[in-house]
Amino acid sequence: MKRPEQTGSVGVVIAAYRAADTIGAAVASALAEPEVGQVVVVDDASGDDTPAAALAADDGSGRLTVLRQAVNQGPACARNRALAVLTTPWVCVLDSDDYFLPGRTARLLALTEGQDLVADALIKVTSGAAPPALSTTTQAEQINLEAFVRGNVSRQGRDRQELGFIKPLMRMAFLRRHALTYDDSLRLGEDYAFYAAALAHGAQLLLTGPQGYVAVTRPDSLSGRHSEEDLRRLRDCDRDIAAVRPLSRAESAALDAHAVSVDQRLQWRLLINAVKARDPAAMAATVTSWPVARFLAARLIEQLWLRTLGRVKRAPEPAALPLRPEPKARS
Repeated sequence: MKRPEQTGSVGVVIAAYRAADTIGAAVASALAEPEVGQVVVVDDASGDDTPAAALAADDGSGRLTVLRQAVNQGPACARNRALAVLTTPWVCVLDSDDYFLPGRTARLLALTEGQDLVADALIKVTSGAAPPALSTTTQAEQINLEAFVRGNVSRQGRDRQELGFIKPLMRMAFLRRHALTYDDSLRLGEDYAFYAAALAHGAQLLLTGPQGYVAVTRPDSLSGRHSEEDLRRLRDCDRDIAAVRPLSRAESAALDAHAVSVDQRLQWRLLINAVKARDPAAMAATVTSWPVARFLAARLIEQLWLRTLGRVKRAPEPAALPLRPEPKARS
């Protein structure tokens, strides 16, 4: 039996943009959770049937609200609008092409004692694929600011943990006490910046194994598209996080490492543009630090090697040598 304080205690925020094909499943999965008291969909000026598809998934319980943005402003702004109307003690973000497995909300609520954020590892599936069966074992660990930031830094030979993509239950009282909102200027990494700011303010974050958040990967996902300006703003957000309070040496080093990792991606994009424009000054300007210089050099060598291999593979087979004529017989 559900504890009375759990029923209706979670608000689910769904920012949606051109998600008519997937929003219905997302809304239905949230409304199927008895612990969910509000579902707020913010349509970010999609221009398609996204709002109607969201409303079509309503179960008639009065828990669904669909809001519409007049102009597209990005997921951060859409989520802030939803947060402003929530009245539940807990909130969780759900992407418009993802969904919950039954019982996910209750499983996370059971772990909230003494926590401000409780997150589970994502269950990643490709579009149209069924999720794997959930494990019955639960391993949890506390994640501090340093660990969280470093979990979003790529290192050679090792993939980043991508902790910025988690979708935790968040205590609304904590968010409001520290006036935490998403950075409206970010269209890339807005979740990372939000969670890092919460941790800088002293939030307690518990990370557990998969509990039922299914993240659907699609070849046409908008999350894979970003501009140089998006990267620049993500890089610079680390300075804002560092300004929240005096940081330890380890925390500062982690934020510096994250900023450098983003700057490497940014400067690589700018270097490609400069090479195409044949602009030596712009090429030189991409060397913003020694770590960036090493990264760019490695990428250039990698690209040169790949192009060399490509030319070798495309090279035509040499023509067969003509047979040597037999010597004439002597008379």
